[in-house]
Amino acid sequence: MKLTKVQVTNFRSVEDSGEFHVGALTCLVGKNEAGKTAILNAIQGIAPSDDDYEYDKTRDYPRRYLSKFQERHPKEVSPVAQSWWQLEDDDTEALEDLLGADVLESNEIIITSHIGRGNTWTIRVNEKECISKLQARHGLNVKDKGDLKQVKTVKDALTTLKGLPERTEAQTALMQAIEKFRDGSPVLAAIDLLNERKPTFFYTSHFERMSGEISLNQLAEDKKHGKISSGDKIFLDFLEYAGTTIEELRDAAKHEELVAQCEGASNDITDEIFEFWSQNDALAIKIEINEGRPQDKPPFNSGKIAKIRIENKHHRVTVPLSERSAGFVWFFSFLAQFKQLKKSAGKAIILLDEPGLTLHGKAQSDLLRYIEERILPEHQVIYTTHSPFMVPAQRLEDVRVVEDVVDYHDPRRPVVKGTKVSADVLSVDKDTLFPLQAHLGYEITQSLFVGQNCLLVEGPSDVVYLQVVSRALQARGRTGLDERWTICPTGGLDKVWSFSSLFSGNNLNMAVLCDYGKGDKSKVERLRQSQILKSERVLTASDFTEKPESDIEDLFDSAFYCALANQALGLKDGEITVEKASAADEKTCRIVKQVEALCRTLPADTPDFGHYVPAEYLLRNPQILDGEDDSVTGTLDRFEKVFKALNSFLA
Repeated sequence: MKLTKVQVTNFRSVEDSGEFHVGALTCLVGKNEAGKTAILNAIQGIAPSDDDYEYDKTRDYPRRYLSKFQERHPKEVSPVAQSWWQLEDDDTEALEDLLGADVLESNEIIITSHIGRGNTWTIRVNEKECISKLQARHGLNVKDKGDLKQVKTVKDALTTLKGLPERTEAQTALMQAIEKFRDGSPVLAAIDLLNERKPTFFYTSHFERMSGEISLNQLAEDKKHGKISSGDKIFLDFLEYAGTTIEELRDAAKHEELVAQCEGASNDITDEIFEFWSQNDALAIKIEINEGRPQDKPPFNSGKIAKIRIENKHHRVTVPLSERSAGFVWFFSFLAQFKQLKKSAGKAIILLDEPGLTLHGKAQSDLLRYIEERILPEHQVIYTTHSPFMVPAQRLEDVRVVEDVVDYHDPRRPVVKGTKVSADVLSVDKDTLFPLQAHLGYEITQSLFVGQNCLLVEGPSDVVYLQVVSRALQARGRTGLDERWTICPTGGLDKVWSFSSLFSGNNLNMAVLCDYGKGDKSKVERLRQSQILKSERVLTASDFTEKPESDIEDLFDSAFYCALANQALGLKDGEITVEKASAADEKTCRIVKQVEALCRTLPADTPDFGHYVPAEYLLRNPQILDGEDDSVTGTLDRFEKVFKALNSFLA
């Protein structure tokens, strides 16, 4: 069974999260107090791996509505997490073995968890088809089937079979098969089967770290009474993965046998950690078992004591795990947990709450690599973060934004809508978007180091226009922007100078494509004369438009750009035209400035116009470049000249 979609309602800060899709990896991004942990805890309750976890009405129902719980839910039952699941091939085969082939009307099932009640399931079973398949499986002939001719459900069939004065051998076999179904229902039988096969949800947070020093006697006693701390539980997971137990370590009769077990566990986890931990490769894990010393603090002053120590080969010293950085201790604990999880947990779905929060940014990237390479092949993973380094670079489609929404349309009465989850990053506030923006900025900065050929432009709309039009040209077999170029937005012409100065010593092949307006001319000339870049590699939009001043937008045919702006703002045809735009600002020939001026004269309820608005629309609707009218062909011709000029700078 594979989880595909979730909706959380009436749980802590969440009134209705909205439905959101879940893939192999799902990253929930949001600022502190947005409700990310609440979303994970709600999902966890569907099938918790921790037997002690269950919803609590007082703790989990939205506090502002708690006094009205019975009024809102007369049956004392409130749904929390509705989850959609896709049956996998082995699930379908198991159901067919139980009920017959083609009995399920859909491979999608729905499981809903509740406060005040267990889970409810929605499974669509064709009972008439089920009766037919079960009759065929047990060899009922025409006469046998005749007694069941009027039944419509499997339960009716069971009642009819039980009421027959005499039953044939085939009828008896059919009756006995149906009697194995709970209440004689194929739906309940399917639920019982799938309930055993559904994944559990394994939840862990950034707070959980392995204990570095363990009294084996005390831990055995805690284990007996079910009072094991989370740190000690991770230590037990580690021992189980290593193939031993605290009892075996405590009662080992042979010293060499004990040493061998400890060294084997140490070597294995060392190899695993340092395949991913890139912060320091001179470390090794050591596990020591010694007798407690009288001067040590209880309970470490008697009996066998297990200590995890970290050896630094450079400094030739070992220190207790507890004295290493909080980030390393967490990373070690995380890997120890999941080494054991892969061994014992089956198809668990992993819920990670702010993983790696204490890690350095580079170490967070290591952690993300571990998740993708080691966990994803066998488990679905849902995790929360507000760190840009934990945003999956190549899987932005798996990012969901989490926001605690308050509607301030009426400032006197703000409406609290609670935590929402969405894949639409354009609908959230700047603080929620910060990890995504920082991640993209980091990726861009990194590209300046690793991209041999860097094309510097002023803003994100320039990137969109160049990429979309390049693809349109390439689709026609014409010249687009060579893929060797890495396009880097700098944030404006003023910053092109800084970017160029900063990275000119890195042996990069750089070129610039920028706007050219009244205030830009001296800046462009200064850049061309600076020797930072060869002057011919500083291109302006005016070089290709035959206009004294031009933005990137002027590479478009004016009629095409006006139509694009019109569509992007959702206006009626003819609201924005070349003639109206030109009349709105006769002092400039720059089309984007003219459209900007025209939009200021439109009704107040007209959507705001910004440079990126048409770019975003073109990104979503690239097919508008498929036409053959003059406005499209003129646009493509002009951009092709730009691309040919830029491509000529490549070796």
